[in-house]
Amino acid sequence: MVTTSDVAYAASPYRADCPTRRILDRIGDRWTVLVVGILGEGDARFSQLRRRVEGVSQKMLTQTLRGLERDGLVRRTVYPEVPVRVEYALTDSGRTLLEPLRALREWSIEHLGDVSASQEAYDRM
Repeated sequence: MVTTSDVAYAASPYRADCPTRRILDRIGDRWTVLVVGILGEGDARFSQLRRRVEGVSQKMLTQTLRGLERDGLVRRTVYPEVPVRVEYALTDSGRTLLEPLRALREWSIEHLGDVSASQEAYDRM
């Protein structure tokens, strides 16, 4: 018989073999945080995402979108037009990430000064 504690232990990201680590890798990635934030504002084409996420390469954006799509967080819709139009949108599961990722963005903005000061002090040691 599988107990609740067995399930909790099996799904512990502190264990090296836990599949939740792959999920944490995906949602903790900086490109994912930024792409999900933009898609939280509405559907977007690849070129729109690339313009908005400064510094992301075409390869990294492609990999990020494919990973998010594979994980069921982003939906890719191809419109049969000439030229073909492709849009990306958050799925219902992807939308559940908006609040926690918004909190992380706000925290990083609020604490930027403290973190920068700590880094400078550390580097002077």
